[in-house]
Amino acid sequence: MEKTIANKTATPYSIIKPVRRTNKSKAMIAGYLFLLPSLLILIIVGIYPLLYTIYLSFFDASFTKQETNFVGIANYQQLFSDIWFKVAYTNTWMFTIVSVLAETLLGLLIAILLNLKFAGRGIVRACVLIPWAIPTVISAQMWQWIYNSEYGILNYLLMKLGIIDMNVNWLGETSTAMFAAIFSDVWKTTPFMALIILAGLQVIPDSLYEAADIDGASRFKKFCYITLPLLIPTIIMAILLRALDAFRVFDLIFVLTGGGPANSTEVLSSYAYKATFSSAQVSYGAAMSSLMAISVLALAMFMLFVLKKSYEKIEGGK
Repeated sequence: MEKTIANKTATPYSIIKPVRRTNKSKAMIAGYLFLLPSLLILIIVGIYPLLYTIYLSFFDASFTKQETNFVGIANYQQLFSDIWFKVAYTNTWMFTIVSVLAETLLGLLIAILLNLKFAGRGIVRACVLIPWAIPTVISAQMWQWIYNSEYGILNYLLMKLGIIDMNVNWLGETSTAMFAAIFSDVWKTTPFMALIILAGLQVIPDSLYEAADIDGASRFKKFCYITLPLLIPTIIMAILLRALDAFRVFDLIFVLTGGGPANSTEVLSSYAYKATFSSAQVSYGAAMSSLMAISVLALAMFMLFVLKKSYEKIEGGK
């Protein structure tokens, strides 16, 4: 009798377990099938061009000749002896660091203001996103008119305010061109940083602020001990996304200055473009692009490491 009951009770479990495993396997297969188109597109438009670019960097391919020969690391050796490549590499890091830092600070300030409750908050949020919605080429052309030394509105306003006494060629002087380009980028992409940080602000529980109010904490202390620590992962993620985009800047520089004057705004993307298409040095441009990809990868790995540490610190604080 006991054996019969044991068999009856064992039968349902022996049937249910394989069904659960089968359903889980089917769900995993369905998930992989849904991801397959995206994976194929990523391979075609991302991974394959990158691998082919690295492959070309070890040859002497050019638009002016049909035959290509293997040259090893000769293109990379030429890069490290090229003074203009060093200038472009330095300018790229300078553009990335200064612009991302300014956008993060301004984005944090704007996000805090937009998180406050006031009449017309939705309209203000929509207006703040307008610069980010404008295509980069159009915004660059707009800023080129603003910076114009003859009829630009920037010189007109500064002269009316008495800040300058003569027109300044903002994009034609080596001392001002890079900062003018950075300011244009900050104006356009600060809303992107503000949007991400605002999303992080809105998930912070109100109960934490209520408890701080009961303890008599000031706004500054609430920001330092509640808002900022919980925002660190969001800020790091925003910096990561923005830095990867800023490091490969091309269209803004190409429209504003073309890399001039005297290569003062030349960045890796614009210099690689000129080497590949203007000088017809395909492999040299490929080597430059490969180094840029390695730099972006190193930057991404460092930021992800910092992001992981920030999450671990938050979890440890709990």
